[in-house]
Amino acid sequence: MQIRPFAEADWAAVWAIVRGVVREQETFPYDPAMTETEARQTWIETAPGLTVVAVEDGRVLGTAKMGANRSGPGSHVSTASFMVAADARGRGVGSGLCRYALDWAKDAGYAAMQFNAVVESNHAAVNLYERNGFTVVGTVPRAFAHPTLGRVGLHVMYHEF
Repeated sequence: MQIRPFAEADWAAVWAIVRGVVREQETFPYDPAMTETEARQTWIETAPGLTVVAVEDGRVLGTAKMGANRSGPGSHVSTASFMVAADARGRGVGSGLCRYALDWAKDAGYAAMQFNAVVESNHAAVNLYERNGFTVVGTVPRAFAHPTLGRVGLHVMYHEF
């Protein structure tokens, strides 16, 4: 698997992944009716941020976006988001994207990385982030409406470099 910067030719595959993840309504607090235009505006970062894709045999398996978590006095803390195609999950794509984002943030001079809204029932993601040095620093109770579990918490996770 290769992780590389997003190219315009990747958009159709990235949109398919974003659309699928958002419509599942299990891991991202995005509107499931999100349009392609809205998805593009939300997912494709401009410099100094970065959007990347994970590719294997010419197929986009996952994507990530990364940049500053906040502007101004909070701009020393980065953030990132990851999405993996349903049929590529469990194959290390998310792990590779997470390591890539952490390395990118460190190389860019950020002091830490913060995730603002990790769905607490997304155990695969929570475990992945903890294995990569993140800790849960707080949970907003019942802040995410899961389609089968009802309202579950959203974790704020943090990793200082």
